[in-house]
Amino acid sequence: MAAPGYVVVYGEPDWPTFRWERTATAPTIAERRRALAALGYEVAPGAVWSWTEDSQVPEDDRTAVVLIAAVTVRERDGGAA
Repeated sequence: MAAPGYVVVYGEPDWPTFRWERTATAPTIAERRRALAALGYEVAPGAVWSWTEDSQVPEDDRTAVVLIAAVTVRERDGGAA
C-alpha cells in the first residue's frame, strides 16, 4: 500500500492529495516539502512537524502501526490553508 499525503482544506470536500509509491520508509522532510510544493503548498513560517501514532484498523491495536505527520501549511503564494 502506498503512503498517502494530503492537505486538509477546511470547508472543502476534496483535499489535495499526493501518493508516495513506497512503504518501506517514511518520506523525508525534503520529500514531504517537494510533495507539498507539487500540491501548491509550503510549510508555514515557524511551523513544526508533529507526529501521531495510530493503528491501521481503528480500535484494533493488533494491526500495523500508522504514523501520521502534520504541519501547518500555506498556499505557495502566501495564503493560509
